[in-house]
Amino acid sequence: MPSTPECESRHLRADAELNRSRILAAAQQVFGEQGVSAPLSEVAARAGVGIATLYRRFPDRAALVSEAFEDAFDRYDASADQALAEDDPWEGFAGLAERMGALQAENLGFAHLIQSSMPMGRTGTSARERSYRKVLEVIRRAKEAGVLRDDFSPEDLPILSFALAGVIETTRDDLPDAWRRHVALFLDGCRPAGSRPDGRRHRPSALPPAAEPAGLQRAMLRSSRRRQGRGSRSGDGPTS
Repeated sequence: MPSTPECESRHLRADAELNRSRILAAAQQVFGEQGVSAPLSEVAARAGVGIATLYRRFPDRAALVSEAFEDAFDRYDASADQALAEDDPWEGFAGLAERMGALQAENLGFAHLIQSSMPMGRTGTSARERSYRKVLEVIRRAKEAGVLRDDFSPEDLPILSFALAGVIETTRDDLPDAWRRHVALFLDGCRPAGSRPDGRRHRPSALPPAAEPAGLQRAMLRSSRRRQGRGSRSGDGPTS
């Protein structure tokens, strides 16, 4: 029985949706491994489609990044909600910083993305701005409670993200939890001097273990090889 135009159209739509799903899954993998500047040709190859098919579904990198990281931004937003729901303003602030680090450690692409100004489209930009407003409220609550130093700036959290991105990229294979110690040190530096409002003195929190020398040496060597590899590929011409 010959197929009808309606059946053919339905089949084409199903193929298009399948390709879209494959591209998104591949983008999440590739960006998670290599960061958001990874070649789109590699995303297409991982998805099993041609680069032209990728561009038919996603007109530019920003559109693909926005959808590929939609779930990660939802989790980031939920993390801010969790911080605001915490009765103790300090625990809310500290928990937010720790969860931010965990999200970055899970996904190198997200670590790069939250420290970038890459256009995210209307939906992605709106989500980013909504989450940032919640983060500002977390900071305000902690300051008003006297548990966060007065001179802490909202810009200090993005600076932490910049630092964590470097730590995570360098140590993710050999010292995957090294970022936790960095966050703990950062949080101790955020405490105000003197006593808490309840009269108790602030005490430094227990730090996660320091990096062991052999692991740190391996991480440094691996990072150096990655940079050399990127440099050797830079002459291959522009990547998508």
